[in-house]
This record gives sequence, structure tokens and C-alpha cells, in this order.
Amino acid sequence: MVTRRLTQPATGPRTASTAHSEPPPRWAVRAAHLAAATALPSGLWRIVMGLGVPVGFDTSNLSVPGWFTVVCIAMSLGTEGLALLTLGLVKSWGDVVPRWIPLLGGRRVPPPAAAVPAALGAAALMALTIPNAHGFGGAKGAPTGMALAVMDACYAPLLLWGPLLAAVTVSYCYRHRSWRPALTKGREGR
Repeated sequence: MVTRRLTQPATGPRTASTAHSEPPPRWAVRAAHLAAATALPSGLWRIVMGLGVPVGFDTSNLSVPGWFTVVCIAMSLGTEGLALLTLGLVKSWGDVVPRWIPLLGGRRVPPPAAAVPAALGAAALMALTIPNAHGFGGAKGAPTGMALAVMDACYAPLLLWGPLLAAVTVSYCYRHRSWRPALTKGREGR
């Protein structure tokens, strides 16, 4: 009797094609790319503000350029990094840990390890952004007039991030259901 490890099938290292039999639907791939792009406008706006370009916020009490610049850049990079993780739900590195990652490289990603944080992230994003759908002004020192319109235009795409992430997460969960192959076995002969 031949025994195989789950992470190393007889045909070679586990890849995205052997991690699951069904590729993500085209709409899910597009939604994941769009979700990853939703944080970009607000991140760029935040970096511009951090560099001292007048965007309507009163930054006179802040160290610009200085620590505030570092905070703005770090927030923007962190936010975009989180947005880019959405791509893992439709790319091969969402199924198998890339080989270059120490200790885990080449191993299968357990679907709950990707789906649970994605679902919680989608819920948190919707809870944080949807209440601000009317606009982001009104805070002390916030922009007004045209500066507020520009800021709102930069932050508006964030309203899509949560719902897009939720949709891509549902697609990921549907494709990674453990009983899915049993449903399609009877259809192979057709």
C-alpha cells in the first residue's frame, strides 16, 4: 500500500491546480483586483497630506514633514497591503503557501485560515465605511468646499472594498468546500 503526504502528492509539489479542481470564476478575479485597488486613492491622498501638500486639513500642529509623514505613509502602505491580500482568495498563493516563505512554503493553506479573516475583514470594513457613505467631512479641522469634494472622491472607493471582499470570500468558500468533489463525481461520464 502506498501512502502519500497531503502536501506532496505523487505528481510533485502541490500547486494551485492540485489544491482544488476548480479555478475562481472570472467575476471573482475581477472583483478581487478591484477590491485591491479601492484603497489606492485614499492612500495616495493621505501620503500627499503627509508630505505637506495643502489638502484642506489643518496640519499646523503636526510635524509635517516629520513623524506625521511617516504615520501617513505607514498607514497607506498597511492599508494597501491588507487590500492586496484579497488577491490571495483568487491566486495560487491563497491555496498553497509560496515556497520562499520559511517553514510553511509549499504547504496547503487551510481554507478557514483564509476565509475566516477575510469574512471578518469584510464585516469590519462595511461597519467602518458604510456609516460614512454620506461623506467624510464634519470633523474638527476637516476640509471644506473643493478640498472636501476631493477627499470624498478619494475615500469613496473604500465603500466598495467590504462588499467586494465579501463576494470574493463567498466565492473562495464555495470553491473550497470539502464535499464539492463528491457532488461532481457522477457528472464525469456525461
